[in-house]
Amino acid sequence: MLKELKYLLFLIVIVLFFFLSFKYYFSDANKKNSYRSLKNIEDKTKNYSRNLILLKSDTFNIVEYVEKSIDKNKKNYNFWKLINNDG
Repeated sequence: MLKELKYLLFLIVIVLFFFLSFKYYFSDANKKNSYRSLKNIEDKTKNYSRNLILLKSDTFNIVEYVEKSIDKNKKNYNFWKLINNDG
């Protein structure tokens, strides 16, 4: 008898926990607070982005194009010719 009452008490506590958790999670007050916190995060992000220091770009004309004809002794290989070549 005592064992059944203990299990009933555990079951009631678990059901009560889930009921109260879902009730709070889906309440209007919780939704309002979550929307307010999202708004605050958005405002903080905008404010932070306005105060960022922008660095001058130093990457203009950084790429040097090298012509293929510099080393004329280098043999040109084609991938498919290497696969088809047995020897």
